Amino acid sequence: MKNGFWKRAVAMGCAATMTAGMLAGCGSKAETNENGDEVVELVWYQVGDAQKDAQMVIDKVNEYTMNKIGVKLKVNYVGWGDYNQKMQVIINTGDTWDLCFTSSWANDYLQNVNKGAFLELDELLQNQGKEVFDAVDPRFWEAAKVNGKIYGVPSEKEIGTNMMWVFTKEYVDKYNIPYQDLHTLEDLEPWLKLIKENEPNVVPLYLTRDYTAPTYMDKIQDPVGVEYGDKDLVVKNVLQTEKMQSTLNTMRKYYKDGYINKDAATTSDDKSIKRFVTKGDGQPYAELIWSKDLGYEVVASSIMDPQVTNGSARGALTAINKNTKHPEKAVELLNLINTDQYLRNLLNYGIEGVHWDKVPVDEAELKAAEGKPYIYDCKVKLNEEKRKDYSVPYWVQGGLFSTYVMDNEPIDKWATFKEFNDTADEAPSFGFDFNLDPVSTEVAGFRNVLDEFGRALYTGSVEPADYLAQMQKKLEATGIQKVIDEMQRQIDEWKAAK
Repeated sequence: MKNGFWKRAVAMGCAATMTAGMLAGCGSKAETNENGDEVVELVWYQVGDAQKDAQMVIDKVNEYTMNKIGVKLKVNYVGWGDYNQKMQVIINTGDTWDLCFTSSWANDYLQNVNKGAFLELDELLQNQGKEVFDAVDPRFWEAAKVNGKIYGVPSEKEIGTNMMWVFTKEYVDKYNIPYQDLHTLEDLEPWLKLIKENEPNVVPLYLTRDYTAPTYMDKIQDPVGVEYGDKDLVVKNVLQTEKMQSTLNTMRKYYKDGYINKDAATTSDDKSIKRFVTKGDGQPYAELIWSKDLGYEVVASSIMDPQVTNGSARGALTAINKNTKHPEKAVELLNLINTDQYLRNLLNYGIEGVHWDKVPVDEAELKAAEGKPYIYDCKVKLNEEKRKDYSVPYWVQGGLFSTYVMDNEPIDKWATFKEFNDTADEAPSFGFDFNLDPVSTEVAGFRNVLDEFGRALYTGSVEPADYLAQMQKKLEATGIQKVIDEMQRQIDEWKAAK
């Protein structure tokens, strides 16, 4: 009897509370910060493996952002191999989320914008996001536009594609190889020969199944695009260009001469394999990262001048769910992350004193960098015992230029990045987006053909004359000419409207 009375009383109390304030719920109270402001939680999906200390770091982040802007974060990490599929499900099924990582290569930015998944940000950026909008290179914002509107906040980093040859320094030093003068595939030949003759346990040109031959073209929809420098914007099949056919013939020669590992078309990278040179897609000081990952020192040279394309400038963005309940707070958060140095370094490296410590900069180095942008008076030394517990892809969360550099990096690293961006050439096709809808069926067939033939062709494992003909026949059967014609029609309209 008593229990029944109290149950009814509680039920009546709940009903009264709901009537008075539906948002609060029975007996609940909105979370507030030390200023008495209501705190909202934002759910952020990021690409990258889950980290042991992630929640510890996010708790520290939330201590700061709750009081600063009334926001706390719930970060969901999704592994590299699962991110595309996972995000498609989350977006298509209407799951609750507020922010997500997107790019030209993962969780496709253009595709998601075109299907209406992301929030248009132009007005919000002029209000809650004014600081980050003013701070970031305008070309990143230009690339973030689709049909004239912005749908993502770019992480400011390198803006251009920069293909590089990556040399093992041990052999460069041993044979006094002028690696900085080696740019084209053909430039490598005498040195590949030298290594083969003198280093029998070393692969002269080490390649894997993920390798693609140097491409002097903006492949807008692989394998179709526009060659760099072509101001007439003639759409071509990259495999039928004179440059690519010459490259494939050179690769075949190198393979037959024994310069390339025989399993190149099928193998994954084996870091235990000794190699003289391989290809990487990098940026300034990328050799420092590669050296760390490989466990030995490497040096690098650019294959060609960096080119700015939509694909390269959309290398990392954060988008906001079109259906978020907190659009202003989401933009306010991204603005803070990209302009607040304490918060940016916390997200990037973890907790100071736990995961890393500040170390002073050599006075001479600091003086030499005087007058350059993005110079800070300290560097980061990672705690070797804790670094494995929090190691995130730093460009996923925001721009790079407000982060401290590592203790093994030059103090003017970000100034060099800025110079790299400022001097990178814009490809003639920069700013053009291809609408796939009229040829979506034809484009869907490209991937199977490229997978069937591409790896063997690019690594020199087969005769180009034979395989290119077979590949072209299959591409024609999928409708590649229709795709070329449609892209040419769209790009001509785009050029006329500029």
